[in-house]
Amino acid sequence: MRVRLTMNPNLPGELGALWQGWGVKRPTLLLTLLLLGGSVSACTSSTPAAPAAQGGTTCAYQAAGTAAKKVSLPPTSGVPNTGTVTYHLQLNQAKLAVALDQAHAPCTVNSFLSLARQGYFDNTSCHRLVDGNGLYVLQCGDPTGTGTGGPGYQFADELSGNETYTAGTLAMANAGPGTNGSQFFIVYADSQLTANYTVFGHVDAEGINAVAGIAEGGQDGSWGDGSGRPLTPVVIKAVTAG
Repeated sequence: MRVRLTMNPNLPGELGALWQGWGVKRPTLLLTLLLLGGSVSACTSSTPAAPAAQGGTTCAYQAAGTAAKKVSLPPTSGVPNTGTVTYHLQLNQAKLAVALDQAHAPCTVNSFLSLARQGYFDNTSCHRLVDGNGLYVLQCGDPTGTGTGGPGYQFADELSGNETYTAGTLAMANAGPGTNGSQFFIVYADSQLTANYTVFGHVDAEGINAVAGIAEGGQDGSWGDGSGRPLTPVVIKAVTAG
């Protein structure tokens, strides 16, 4: 079962429709109650991070399914919750500068950085490109390259309800409320989405152009909903600080 991507209902025609099959795939046999082999009942949709007693934020990460690549859980206490931190995403030959927003999404950034430092994203493909009808995104973060893989844990959304998905937005893909894992998407042109996807950073202009260039190569339609694998193979070589 694949999840729905909810377009903005105030837009006319196709832009107001529900898109089937975007986000994180659920294994076909697990239907509605399980995500990648784990229960999703314990997570809430937009639980704010709790202030930590000694500064920073306390985050919660709950076991969910089998990890696509073995990693440790992120730290849960004293998580930075102010400012931004810059990392670089090596995508094929392009080096994308990414400003990660610790103030808006501290637990999401904390998870992303934990995975990056453990090499989780290294040499993984970006498995999905959506390139039309108001939605322009490249989806990455699954070491299996199938859209079903995750880190073996999940965590709550960090949403204000005012999220927008303009070019350069870095946001989490999900399979419903509270099911964030490792999969994320890069928006390479302004897109129309409901505010259901945690925004945790932004890619610089050069990075947007690099992803848009990949998108110009098209996709193979293999997802059956107007999206597919990029015809230009895309590999995350590394995620590094600085």
